[in-house]
Amino acid sequence: MGMPVTAHVRDRGFAGAGLDAAFAWLRNVDALFSTYRPESEISRLEADTLALADAGPLVREVLDRCEALRTETGGYFDARARGALDPSGLVKGWALARAAALVDADSLCLDAGGDLVLRGGPWRVGIRHPRERDRLCSVLELDEGAVATSATYERGEHIADPHTGRPPRGVLSVTVTGPDLARADAYATAAFAMGEAGPAWTAGLEPGFDAMTVLEPGRVQSTPGFSGRSPRAPRRSTPATAL
Repeated sequence: MGMPVTAHVRDRGFAGAGLDAAFAWLRNVDALFSTYRPESEISRLEADTLALADAGPLVREVLDRCEALRTETGGYFDARARGALDPSGLVKGWALARAAALVDADSLCLDAGGDLVLRGGPWRVGIRHPRERDRLCSVLELDEGAVATSATYERGEHIADPHTGRPPRGVLSVTVTGPDLARADAYATAAFAMGEAGPAWTAGLEPGFDAMTVLEPGRVQSTPGFSGRSPRAPRRSTPATAL
């Protein structure tokens, strides 16, 4: 889906067990869900050359989860936010979590474009400042779990408020942590789409999920359980990456 995926393993003597299977799985996901490939099932559904009943079980599973999340988020997470079918806001986290399960390692960080699955920490994760590319706005210290960030610094204004069709105003980035990357990714997308109303919504996330929102002109609001702290000095980083 046009993003780098990297694996960091800290097990002594790790022989790579499962890495080939994990990356093969991700390539299969790309073939099924890419909105850039006309032969993918998602593109064929959008072109009305494939009926949903004839789509594969993985595609139907993801679209069912997208619909459940659309209801849960009051319509702010929507696989048709800009009119065209695009479940990427769920697919990336969903696919990465399944890929991590294929890797036989006790200490693993799997990173897809700044969204992370972690286990066997401690891991330090830098959250890039949404406006200053050479600075971090927070550093997380986690043993396990997931980190997802929605912002405009990589793909521009690609997230729209589904209710207006326009990019949200007043928000610069949203980072969500929790036990499940698929949901963390979707929650970050939804909260970003809400704009300035996002922090109030993330305050009501179920236990285990927490969020940090950076608002114009640089105000930061976090839920009580968010474990980030300010970095001691500027550091270069991807949107969210193990340090």
